[in-house]
Amino acid sequence: MIAALLDNLLAPAPAPERVAFLKGQPYAHRGLHGDGVLENSPAAFEAAIKLGHGIECDVQAAEDGRAFVFHDYELDRLTAQSGAIGRLRADDIDGIQLNGGHGKIPRLRETLAQVAGRVPILIEIKSRNMLVGPLCLSVRRALEGYGGKAAVMSFNPLVGAWFRKNAAHVVRGLVVTEEDSKNWRGRIARHRNLWTAQPDFLAYDIRDLPSRFAASQRVRGLPVVTWTVRSADQEKSASLYADEPVYELPQSG
Repeated sequence: MIAALLDNLLAPAPAPERVAFLKGQPYAHRGLHGDGVLENSPAAFEAAIKLGHGIECDVQAAEDGRAFVFHDYELDRLTAQSGAIGRLRADDIDGIQLNGGHGKIPRLRETLAQVAGRVPILIEIKSRNMLVGPLCLSVRRALEGYGGKAAVMSFNPLVGAWFRKNAAHVVRGLVVTEEDSKNWRGRIARHRNLWTAQPDFLAYDIRDLPSRFAASQRVRGLPVVTWTVRSADQEKSASLYADEPVYELPQSG
């Protein structure tokens, strides 16, 4: 009861019209990839758009904070290069090619130009420390003038706090997993992160659904999208306990 009262006071629910666009379509996790199509690539995004599905993508910061669409903190898995992407200048990242002939690592502004408002896009901001300002500022600048439906989200509640203070018009989400934190300390941490971020929606780990925390936030008006849905059983859980799935197609072979 006390937690619910504090949630309403410290992290009020958004106006329904602000978050209505989050519902109505599933989201392709890192674009519709697999079977030779690389994640977070223009080809993966175009494949999702052709189905009318939303897109979830990740952004990492270059050394100067510029936002690039890339999931990993290291270059090794998805390119022929190695090392941390965050230690490179933006101009140097522009010269790095994705594996499989998928072109260069796109800047967020380039991905938004490709999507061009055809489907909603969820932008996960990757940040492991308190220095979120440069990357958040780059994302905000990329979104300036964008006419499509878009939202930002992050595991780091300081990202939500930054957008609440500096770009309140941008819809913001909190990414949540209960992995290894289902005890009372974890429950307190989830509420504390909620109060810090003051999100408009939650992006919840499918492995944790059903969840009392997710259900209580959904009841009071925060949409819940759930990641990463990869099976029929998970799809069923998503339909029961969330508003939309963030999915990956099963891999063939």
